[in-house]
Amino acid sequence: MPDKLTDQTSKPRPSPAGASQAVAGSAAARPGAEGGTPAVEFRDIDIAYGKFVAVRDFSLAIRRGSFVTLLGPSGCGKTTILRSIAGLVDISGGQISIGGRRVDDVPIYKRNIGLVFQSYALFPHKNVFDNVAFGLKYRNVPKADIQRKVRQALEMVRLPGSEKKLPSQLSGGQQQRIALARAIVFEPEVLLLDEPLSALDANMREEMRVEIKKIQKETGITAIFVTHDQEEALSMSDRIVVMNAGAVEQIGTPEEVYETPATAFVADFLGKANMLAGTVSAADQQTATVSLAAGQTVTVASPRALAPGAAVTVVVRPQKLAVGPAATSNRLAGRVVSTSYLGSSAIYEVDIGGRTTIRANTPISGKIAREGEAIDVGFGPADCVLLDENGSRIA
Repeated sequence: MPDKLTDQTSKPRPSPAGASQAVAGSAAARPGAEGGTPAVEFRDIDIAYGKFVAVRDFSLAIRRGSFVTLLGPSGCGKTTILRSIAGLVDISGGQISIGGRRVDDVPIYKRNIGLVFQSYALFPHKNVFDNVAFGLKYRNVPKADIQRKVRQALEMVRLPGSEKKLPSQLSGGQQQRIALARAIVFEPEVLLLDEPLSALDANMREEMRVEIKKIQKETGITAIFVTHDQEEALSMSDRIVVMNAGAVEQIGTPEEVYETPATAFVADFLGKANMLAGTVSAADQQTATVSLAAGQTVTVASPRALAPGAAVTVVVRPQKLAVGPAATSNRLAGRVVSTSYLGSSAIYEVDIGGRTTIRANTPISGKIAREGEAIDVGFGPADCVLLDENGSRIA
């Protein structure tokens, strides 16, 4: 299998620069350019349909060779952003650049981008070869080069020898592979993937996640992936852009957005974190004692001294909660509302003091607690994040 699709007559493409990075920033200082010219850059993008603003003040620089995911619920603007890169949606303000070249008014066929859609969008009357070769023929690539490039692309997506088959003769996963081969065969500057896995079953989605990431690394192509599936985003991305209501909530590595959510929205959207409202009763430069609305008191790590009486929310991921007699600083007595057995782990919904229900996802090491049983859950001071009264992380 070739390491990448080669074109002996074309100029070599620049190699991906260092570690992948995607960051948002103001027009005054363009983050993401420290590794050279960004592969894709948005500057203060607004997209409106009449009075409805779908995207507002969106700025992002994406480093070459990185895999960046736009993540958020339906209607948050992520697909609109993707379509604006392709030229399928007009922007109302700001500018978009690909490889340092402004493309706001450049038609789609001149942007040198590859597109993979949720619906595959294969030509049903054309065989696999003609589907994959379509973009090459449109670009007037010589026949000998078309043959070679199509063969290489099909080898890369692990469907060699399928050239004569029609899409109707392929499974959903195979059709998605052909759509991917068609998108990368002409070596685009940027690969855009619009929820390409949502039509597949669970096993095939997991397999295709691995395949897409593997191909992206082998080719060194810059990929922008749209999904509402947090597991896809966390497992595939170098950077995740979490969006809500047309704006960016947080940008960071999968670890950053999951472990240290910047807002209450991010905490809840990624992993359904436990959100424990409370009030600061005492604090120093490193810790805060919080009286929870549920009636308990916990001690948590704090990046700075907080004023007594300040309203805060303690954010704890279900995986951070210990169940049973394990030694933790903050122990909360409760009663099991429900138990979900997952094989190697169990998810407990636990009522704390009759006022709050929290979720614990813990490995199974002994007897599984059942509905109605008394149980203790706990977490350490560093196992949580503090949000202020506006829902923003305290830093």
